[in-house]
Amino acid sequence: MREIVLDTETTGLDPLRGDRLVEIGCIEIFNRMPTGQTYHVYINPERDMPAEAFAVHGLSTEFLASKPLFSEVVDEFLAFIADTPLVIHNASFDVSFINAELDRIKRPVIVKDRLIDTLLLARRKHPGVSNRLDDLCSRYSIDNSRRTRHGALLDAELLAEVYIDLIGARQSQLILASETSDARVGSHGDMPRRQREVPLASRVSDADREAHRAFVATLGDKPIWNEYLPPAPVALPAA
Repeated sequence: MREIVLDTETTGLDPLRGDRLVEIGCIEIFNRMPTGQTYHVYINPERDMPAEAFAVHGLSTEFLASKPLFSEVVDEFLAFIADTPLVIHNASFDVSFINAELDRIKRPVIVKDRLIDTLLLARRKHPGVSNRLDDLCSRYSIDNSRRTRHGALLDAELLAEVYIDLIGARQSQLILASETSDARVGSHGDMPRRQREVPLASRVSDADREAHRAFVATLGDKPIWNEYLPPAPVALPAA
């Protein structure tokens, strides 16, 4: 199942009082596993940045002035999220800003039925305590040391990890793997790693492979690397 973990940054707290969207970050997960596919954009809010908001995310009026308008990125954004469920921490806040921007350009808004609010999930699972993103990272031993300021993509990455722990998906995967694949347990008793349903695309280009082949050829008659190289492509004769 495909889900999108989403976060935003804004100029303030209320889109009905003129506050605008300035950043969107999205992480794709499939069967509760990040796939490596992301969407990230900064947006020109067509207004100034209040000092209070700048202190939170560090996005200045000058920095955002050269960024695209929401109307210029909306098609790409909507294509990425498609009709997938959206996992958001305090979803009503982020979606109110996205829907205000969509309404401003006469586009259909995002309906509540597709939202998964991790703040509500956390409050049910951990009642009576603070459930901010930083608190949840600490509770689930997720490294958030890079989060010196709020940032939509980084916060979406952290939230994806929190969400997987919050719904128990990580633990259930580990238990299932340990029960059905004991042979994969490491020599020191390590739990088996979760396997991606959809492998990440290779970043090694044909040019990289050829450069490696050329390097291996300089290592003598029988370098051990030859045992790991795939067969070289055979050139077909010209017709």
